Amino acid sequence: MRFAYQGEPGAYSEAAALRFTDHADLLACESFEQVFEAVDQGKATHGVLPVENSIGGSIHRNYDLLLEHDLPIVGEVQLVITHNLMALPGTRIDQLTRIYSHPQALAQCERFLRALPHVAVEATYDTAGSAKLVKEKHLVGAGAIASERAAQVFGLEILQSEIQDFSDNITRFLVVSRVADPDPLVDKTTVVFSLPNEPGALFKALSVFALRDIDLTKIESRPIRGRPWEYLFYVDLPLGRHDLRCSRALVHLAEFARSMRTLGSYKSWKSRESATPSQV
Repeated sequence: MRFAYQGEPGAYSEAAALRFTDHADLLACESFEQVFEAVDQGKATHGVLPVENSIGGSIHRNYDLLLEHDLPIVGEVQLVITHNLMALPGTRIDQLTRIYSHPQALAQCERFLRALPHVAVEATYDTAGSAKLVKEKHLVGAGAIASERAAQVFGLEILQSEIQDFSDNITRFLVVSRVADPDPLVDKTTVVFSLPNEPGALFKALSVFALRDIDLTKIESRPIRGRPWEYLFYVDLPLGRHDLRCSRALVHLAEFARSMRTLGSYKSWKSRESATPSQV
């Protein structure tokens, strides 16, 4: 299996791919769009994409890309994120004049960065890419926020570890492929739908799940391009597509939704963690 991920070696997406399977061959991509393209074109069998962080919230671009591409979700990964401040060897924190990292990482370290009022903060495309920038351009007085592995890969020195605002900093990644997961034991389903713009439409949509005692583990709304103030709703259900309650709820929803699409039915991370190696 070859996993495409966004970022440089040492990126958190790379770690997520290796946590999903330690047998992965890895393909680094510059953007989320290129991850989808790599899977679409057969350059990779799977793509791994961050969609939600417990501190910073949702990565909206990847929700949009899930809809733009016909690549089913086949799995998920939850990864504890530990941010570290790093710089060229011999650098002290009080010598830093600027710090680079991905916007999500900067947001997750906001309190730490506020304590450095004389340091400029600059957003880049990737955490590990920030470490690469500092190393390759030999940026004296510059720091990067990235993973411990990124520091090792690019030969930087960690000035302070675990600088994120909260210790329970967890990112959820989705794994996509060209072929849906055939496993009958899948226990999670992601659906996207739109509704007519009329009173009670969302209440009616959510009732198809409530009437069947189905919990919603995630609901996310995204604007529909070209149709101002109309929205798509992404919903995660803790049931596989073969579960009778799930299938009946979706049939019911399709009766009045303007559009509906199942983005994937897959094993939740909780079920993968509890499985033996031979089961995953």
